[in-house]
Amino acid sequence: MAKITDCPFCNLNERVLKENKTAQAFLSNPRKVPGHFLVTPKRHVEKPWELTKNEVQDIFELIAFLEQKLVGKLGDGVDIRVNYRPYRPQGNLKVNHLKFHIIPRYENDYLFQVSEQYEKDLFTELDRGELAEFAKLLKDN
Repeated sequence: MAKITDCPFCNLNERVLKENKTAQAFLSNPRKVPGHFLVTPKRHVEKPWELTKNEVQDIFELIAFLEQKLVGKLGDGVDIRVNYRPYRPQGNLKVNHLKFHIIPRYENDYLFQVSEQYEKDLFTELDRGELAEFAKLLKDN
């Protein structure tokens, strides 16, 4: 399993709090809220579609484990997200290693208060033309 020496997620050591054969879970630093975990493949992977089937299974096994541990203790639910943003440079808030965020949530929590309450205006109704356009995009040729 090749390690990338400048990738902080390839050299976590004692930061890993839970792991299985191909994936690892650790607290995000920096974090959005207490209990904000990251789950990553142990192998250096940057693109979601480069994951093996075993890595996908192991990642979601850890995500399910964390959800069960966090719900009822740090929140009433969780947000799970993955960002693929190759257009942004690597830095303190962006590492070029695929990661899944597990973020404890509850009604009107900190994240809602500081940003998400303003997002409702971003949503628009799906129209039939857009539906047809994306259905065509996803069809196998």
